[in-house]
Amino acid sequence: MKGLMKNLGVIILLIGVIILAVPSFQEGASNAVLITGLVVIIIGYIAHIFFNKKFE
Repeated sequence: MKGLMKNLGVIILLIGVIILAVPSFQEGASNAVLITGLVVIIIGYIAHIFFNKKFE
């Protein structure tokens, strides 16, 4: 469980990358999708820092 929590930020980052990658293969991407992907990536980055400090 400790290993999963330590890698949770990276998992969230990858979800954000997938959110950004899927519309690029389709016709077009709306700004809402791009902003959502950006917010998820920022949350994942902050979570990665937080969880690595907490579960070190």
